[in-house]
Amino acid sequence: MNVLLCPFSDPGYLYPALAVGVELRRRGHTVAVLGRPGAARAAQEAGLTALDAAAYGGTGAFSVGRWMMTGHEQYRAVVAAARDTGADALVASVLSHGALLAGEALDLPVTVLGFAAHLWPYRAGGDGEPEHLAQREWRLGELLRHYRALRERTGLPRRHDRPADRPLIGAGLLLRGDPALEYPGAVLPHGVRHVGPCHWEPRPAPAETCRVAGLLARSGKPVVYVHLGREFGGTSLWPRLNAAFTGGPYQAVVELGRSGGPRAAPRADIVTVRVPYMGPLIELSEMVLTSGTSSPVLAALRHGRPLAVAPAGSEQPLLADACERAGVAVRFPGEGTAAALTGALDRALTRETVRRRARWLGARLRDAGGAAAAAGHVVSTVSSAPATPTGARP
Repeated sequence: MNVLLCPFSDPGYLYPALAVGVELRRRGHTVAVLGRPGAARAAQEAGLTALDAAAYGGTGAFSVGRWMMTGHEQYRAVVAAARDTGADALVASVLSHGALLAGEALDLPVTVLGFAAHLWPYRAGGDGEPEHLAQREWRLGELLRHYRALRERTGLPRRHDRPADRPLIGAGLLLRGDPALEYPGAVLPHGVRHVGPCHWEPRPAPAETCRVAGLLARSGKPVVYVHLGREFGGTSLWPRLNAAFTGGPYQAVVELGRSGGPRAAPRADIVTVRVPYMGPLIELSEMVLTSGTSSPVLAALRHGRPLAVAPAGSEQPLLADACERAGVAVRFPGEGTAAALTGALDRALTRETVRRRARWLGARLRDAGGAAAAAGHVVSTVSSAPATPTGARP
């Protein structure tokens, strides 16, 4: 079987797809990865064939920051690459509308890798969830609006044989979290399931890990790994990071990949890094501070570390609320003071219930199946695919 991975090339989307690709290759399937040139190194390290999206007319079409603007480029690139590789199945990311439509045009199943928790309306249950945190109906409506506009541009006829959210689910939407991160009593839509983290990341650089460990050993303070996401127009957390980690009880390792902007203050107990992995740094840490994006949340839990969450926008409030509700995190308001941040870190580190729940959920995530479960699903979409017309074009 030939599988084309066509996720966004940003690490939070690319790495889970590579994990699935590695497992598919281990099972004897042929796997290629379509993406930006920067994704080629990771794909090759994973032992997979890398395809440059630019060669297929998809320059800029695999950056999640441009998903609303480059859907048609993505559609054309995936169609061309899928034909070129003789793909039998596609694996894409949430928001990859071009890939979903390419799968329909070529009559190929598209497995969608989702976030740690479900973002759209539940099939049933979830009663009492605060709408200002979830915004499930609004989020689904906005995504479907963009999807339909792209569908019209591609020239594919409108379909009336699927539920409203089915186009975005594809042949299956695989959530990388656990049912404990869903609202109590919620029932997921048909075609949506939890598989676990789908963990893969590049090999760490031992020299860099030793350098960081040496710097942290100088003070001996408990270490907080900080990995933030986009601010979505909100206030930067850096001023409070500098204040909380200057003369305070903790020191921090701050990943600059998404925590950019102002640098650490000269006297702050902060070590900054820019590396393509999290695992070795989380192992050096007692807890994780994040805005609530899936990758650092799942990485923290896989290592059994408690979380402090300071959400900004997009899916961050939903996942941050889910972590707090599951008892694995302490919430820090985005506009809170440095003292409030220190207090949140205190509670995350010293509350045995939070630490115990983080270890418990981490064990569940490690045992969930992850890439193996996702790969099995991809294979099943081909072996059990019904021979029904989908508006495919030559």
